[in-house]
Amino acid sequence: MKRHISTFVLALATSVIAFTAQAAEVKNIVIVHGALADGSSWRKATEILEKRGFNVTIVQQPITSLADDIAATNRVLDLQDGPTLLVGHSYGGMVITEAGHSPHVAGVVYVAAFQPDKGESLLSLASSRPAGGMNIRETKDGKYLYLDPAAFPGDFAADLPKDEARFLARSQVFAAKEAFSAKIGDPAWRAKKSWSIVATEDRSINPDLERDMARRAGSDITEIKASHAVFASQPEKVADVIARAAKQAGE
Repeated sequence: MKRHISTFVLALATSVIAFTAQAAEVKNIVIVHGALADGSSWRKATEILEKRGFNVTIVQQPITSLADDIAATNRVLDLQDGPTLLVGHSYGGMVITEAGHSPHVAGVVYVAAFQPDKGESLLSLASSRPAGGMNIRETKDGKYLYLDPAAFPGDFAADLPKDEARFLARSQVFAAKEAFSAKIGDPAWRAKKSWSIVATEDRSINPDLERDMARRAGSDITEIKASHAVFASQPEKVADVIARAAKQAGE
């Protein structure tokens, strides 16, 4: 009988050790881009992370509704082999707050992003502390929103070279008004570890709002002097935060 108990205890201990080692190895990064941009703008940060040994995937969500974008993110998460760090920029923060409940997700990272609590929408948060810029326009059908291309460089990417900022303006993904008004359910940051990057020169989301949301969630906060496009203008610093989060998510 004692032999059986010893064998069971040894097997259990071995399993715990193996699980701990596996949990510490968060090598998958899934990125959800924001509205008024697309995933290609994350190329620099992606290449830096891949050189550090991470497997990076970018969700190209349609921004037709919050539900559609959560579903698109979950489809990508289902393809990951092992624990995953879920990263969201701007509106992408709304998406990861819901999609972060996936069992694949070990932690969530907000990059100059909305970090809502239950019952909040992007519009309710943005109106609570208006940003310095954001010349938002409606399409003729009144269903979608976009950022005036002429104002885009100053409002979204003031610290990027002008040619890069103009390209982002021309390649922006229009956002359904429905996506911005959708309310969040229970936020994943209540159950998962979270990290937040505050872009201190942000003119798309008020930096004080970014700080308030991050503090409320108890997130690990890093401030970077950059525009809303911090992931593109400061890719090394953003990659540093993501890499650190991946390590801590497994601890």
